[in-house]
Amino acid sequence: MASKGKSRERVEPSFGGSDEDGSEIRIDAGDRIGARGQSRNKASPGKATARERGNGRKRKEKQRSSGGGLAGFISRMIYWCVVLGIWGAIGVAGIVFYYGARMPSASSWSIPERPPNIKIVSVEGTVIANRGATGGEALALEDMSPFIPQAVIAIEDRRFYSHYGIDPLGLARAIATNLVSGRMVQGGSTLTQQLAKNMFLSPERTLERKVQEVLLSFWLEHEYTKDQILTMYLNRVYFGSNAYGVEAASRRYFNKSARDVNLGEAALLAGLLKAPSRLSPARDPEAAEARAQVVLGAMREEGFITDDEVKTAMTQSPTQAKRYWSGAGQYVADMVVEEVKSLVGEVKEDLVVETTIDMTLEKKAEAAISESIDAEGKKLNVSQAALVSIDGTGAIRALVGGKDYAESQFNRAVKAKRQPGSAFKPFVYASAMEMGLRPDSVRNDAPIRIGNWTPENYDQKFRGPVTLAGAMAESLNTIAAQLVMEVGPDHVIKLAHRLGIESDLQSNASIALGTSEVSLLELTAAYAPFMNGGYKATPHIVRRITTPEGKAVYENDYADPPRVLSEGVISEMNLMMKGVIENGTGKKARIKGWEAAGKSGTTQSFRDALFVGYTSNLTTGVWFGNDDGSSMKKVTGGGLPAKAWHDFMTTAHTGLTPAPLNGGTYVEPAIEQEPQSTLGTIISDVLSGGGEERYPAQPQPQQQGGDVGLAAPMPSGDMGTIPQGGPMPPGDIPMDGQPEEPDGAILEGPVPPGEVGGPVPSGRRRTTLLDIIMGQ
Repeated sequence: MASKGKSRERVEPSFGGSDEDGSEIRIDAGDRIGARGQSRNKASPGKATARERGNGRKRKEKQRSSGGGLAGFISRMIYWCVVLGIWGAIGVAGIVFYYGARMPSASSWSIPERPPNIKIVSVEGTVIANRGATGGEALALEDMSPFIPQAVIAIEDRRFYSHYGIDPLGLARAIATNLVSGRMVQGGSTLTQQLAKNMFLSPERTLERKVQEVLLSFWLEHEYTKDQILTMYLNRVYFGSNAYGVEAASRRYFNKSARDVNLGEAALLAGLLKAPSRLSPARDPEAAEARAQVVLGAMREEGFITDDEVKTAMTQSPTQAKRYWSGAGQYVADMVVEEVKSLVGEVKEDLVVETTIDMTLEKKAEAAISESIDAEGKKLNVSQAALVSIDGTGAIRALVGGKDYAESQFNRAVKAKRQPGSAFKPFVYASAMEMGLRPDSVRNDAPIRIGNWTPENYDQKFRGPVTLAGAMAESLNTIAAQLVMEVGPDHVIKLAHRLGIESDLQSNASIALGTSEVSLLELTAAYAPFMNGGYKATPHIVRRITTPEGKAVYENDYADPPRVLSEGVISEMNLMMKGVIENGTGKKARIKGWEAAGKSGTTQSFRDALFVGYTSNLTTGVWFGNDDGSSMKKVTGGGLPAKAWHDFMTTAHTGLTPAPLNGGTYVEPAIEQEPQSTLGTIISDVLSGGGEERYPAQPQPQQQGGDVGLAAPMPSGDMGTIPQGGPMPPGDIPMDGQPEEPDGAILEGPVPPGEVGGPVPSGRRRTTLLDIIMGQ
């Protein structure tokens, strides 16, 4: 029994010790009495545990979802990316297959032929120019400056030698750069892709074109080596200013071959590929130079060049290129292309044209023209000039078609036809020599009238009796007009055509003063027979045409020219035209130590001024004037043209041994003495009805489209084409610094003492006894 003072709490038995095996024994609620009755109101132990397990899993999943959300998102992204990638690959394959099926069979693919190029070289082998669609010849990779391929690879396709036509890394980089910048600043195309586009495809930006570009790039990489692809690319890519290929671009911008460009120039060329027109040094030198420095930086990053080389290149002065091809040789190149087409027809392959041009003389000719205009052009209102120089065979050694080819490509030496003025008079005098006159033959310098035309001298003065040599030296218009009517205009025209004038000439008296238009080239070539001993000198500029491999396509032959003037006439003409330079209107053309002959020419109102002359080495013609036909300020043929002629010919003859003119020294022919008339011969003459011809008849007026010198007035105007009815132009103003001649005038004052071309008695005049008695 329990005592009152003790607690009523039940004390459960317990064991304070442990089992020997170390396991603890515990009694749970199920081991207690009454546990079975209590279990009716509660879940069984097994069911409670399952529910708890389920709740635990939910709690764990909830915990995983709250603590591992990023990993789940990434996993789902990877999953869908794989799925979309597979479908994307299928779609791309379908697009490639579709557009690829629209292309021709790969077995028929071939590299298109590069447009043919015409390489034009001088007699010494110097390249004058290239002509063709590309503007330059193709070079082998090993022939180029090594800086060129390095610069292009560094800035355009750094992994060129490691990729297979497309560069995924470069493409990804370009996409990222463009996304960051918000605009198109970088392209992902490889050099192979660019070549494929340039050779096969249009520049339009379409999905089809891009797919075809990739397929063609794979084909190029499979069929050709990397060096071959790079060579094709560098010879075909556009560099701006109508230059395709590195050779054309180098000559266009630097006036040198791509073989010789330096590091800075190579960087500039490579920089043009991004925007050829906008970055062209001919358009924006500063932009081109800035881009070149970017290229130099890329080359340094790739290890192609060192820091010292970069510094050296950056210190070079920026390239200053003209907006167009420049240099007098370009006039030659244009002329050669036209002649090549006439000689061989359509050009279908690369050609090398060997010309007759001497580049040393060509540069001297260009300098003589440009320096003359630069020095006095503004003061004398002269804006243009031309020069052509040929040798005794007609080979053109130098030709300048204008002051500056970059400003005007019109060839004034070949295509422009203008009045030669008194430079045409040698053909009149040569015709007179063929008719039996001599340099010492005398004619009267006095007022004359030919129909309604009254030619006057430059100073409106008359000298009375003068020799033909003196009249030639002083370029007297009255004497030339008399001579043309004595020999007949038709005879003068035939001789001029025989010597080389090809233009149509008007058969009238004014031809004496050069009113019919001719080109400077044909006029100069027609002077050459006076220099070469009387043989025709057909002007030509193409000597030989070959393929790059050396196969001959054309070769000229001017080895056996016909004789067009006799040695006697050559001797007489040399005597008279030497006097022009020694004592007459061409004094400014004198060349120290050399015999030289020539003639000046000036047209009405000082619109044209010419000097054409020759030595035993060269015949050269020079023209000054304005394209619009405006008057110069009293520039005569004996002035600025004669001076430019002297400057060119002096440098052209430097170092050569002086030689006399061809044709020999003039020898005065013996004068045949008329037999003395005796009383017997007179009586015999009278009885026989004969007579001694003492005064040969003057030639009758020439009939061609109307009477010349009689009923109708002569044609007028300084261009030689004004309709009949006006006064004749005076033609030449031979003396430099003399007042301008009047434009010719119909007589309104006293009748001149002499009249040429009018009707005169013809036939023989008899010598009678009365003549002897009267002293006649």
